[in-house]
Amino acid sequence: MQEKTPLTKLIANAVMFQIGWFACVLGGTGPWLLIPAAVLCIHFFWISSWAAEGKLVVSVVLAGAAVDSFLMQVGVFDFPGNSKLVPLWLAVLWAMLAITLNHCLAWTARPVWLACLLGAVAGPVSYFAGAALSDVQLPLEQFWTFLILAAVWAVVYPLMHGFAHIYRQQFLIRQMAQKH
Repeated sequence: MQEKTPLTKLIANAVMFQIGWFACVLGGTGPWLLIPAAVLCIHFFWISSWAAEGKLVVSVVLAGAAVDSFLMQVGVFDFPGNSKLVPLWLAVLWAMLAITLNHCLAWTARPVWLACLLGAVAGPVSYFAGAALSDVQLPLEQFWTFLILAAVWAVVYPLMHGFAHIYRQQFLIRQMAQKH
């Protein structure tokens, strides 16, 4: 990920994200998760690499799953079963988001107010769309759910871009050190 991503790979990145998103939301946990697994493999072999973005994907998945587990615990959304953690398919959605941060969604990182605004709008919209297509329940009134998710995503989305920036710089520094 040393150079700018070519347009064909940006488009492929966006399409693969959408395919992975739909597979997770519509398929839930089970064999459907092979689709986002394939998306991740294609991403790491063709668009970027594990060395360049592995730490980013792991960090985004862990932080995102923690945020969603907290939101689940405070009653913003509900899943079937008695788990205290979000289902695997929702954690995998965070991996799908992570692979876009340096590529098709890189433009949304700066200025920071744009990342905050886009997070505040796109984050809740994604949750509402996912809930409509899956077995996720949003027990609060829509207004309050949207407001809570907007506030969370106004912080979370720029934070994820911050992870991407830090890890990208670390990767570039390692690459330069290896050349010398």
